[in-house]
Amino acid sequence: MARYKDALCRLCRREGEKLFLKGDRCYTDKCGVERRKYAPGQHGQRRKKLSDYALQLREKQKAKEIYGVLEKQFKRCFYQAERKKGVAGSNLLQILESRLDNVVYRLGFASNRRQARQLVLHGHFTVNDKRVTIPSYLVRIGDTIGLKEASKKLSIIEENIAKMEHRGMPSWMQMDTAGLKGKILNVPEREDIELPVQEQLIVELYSK
Repeated sequence: MARYKDALCRLCRREGEKLFLKGDRCYTDKCGVERRKYAPGQHGQRRKKLSDYALQLREKQKAKEIYGVLEKQFKRCFYQAERKKGVAGSNLLQILESRLDNVVYRLGFASNRRQARQLVLHGHFTVNDKRVTIPSYLVRIGDTIGLKEASKKLSIIEENIAKMEHRGMPSWMQMDTAGLKGKILNVPEREDIELPVQEQLIVELYSK
């Protein structure tokens, strides 16, 4: 499957704000946005007024970059959100937040979503004591996410858990640090999802 393989800091600079794609580095003065506060490329320092369509497109691209999903996956999530009751934009963010790779990141097992995706693909995590290797797997209320017994001693997991204070724990999930298990308490509401995304612009873009 195609994946973005260029420098992640370019994505943040393109959006003009931190998307926290590189984990701990984003909290230091080495962050690309802190060092060069302009878009990448030859014409990055030129100021351009964006059209309504361009603003909508940038919001969609921003959401895709944050969650690390491709266009086809993102569109599928949007149509799924449209079919659910409630506000389509909020439904979309709830679905993206419920992906297993995102949950692994939110619980502090990984420093960023790209690392979380890799850990899930390598079979380190279980959902309700059953191994799951699908990053897009959607967790539900009451699900317990844990580590395989052999994976609990991974140094990278221990380091990430120790650095969890950078991000804090979302109110819709609970972490048992001693048992290395997390539990989904409820569906995340929009106010629980701290993201620099205007989801209504995404809805407008796909509604054309």
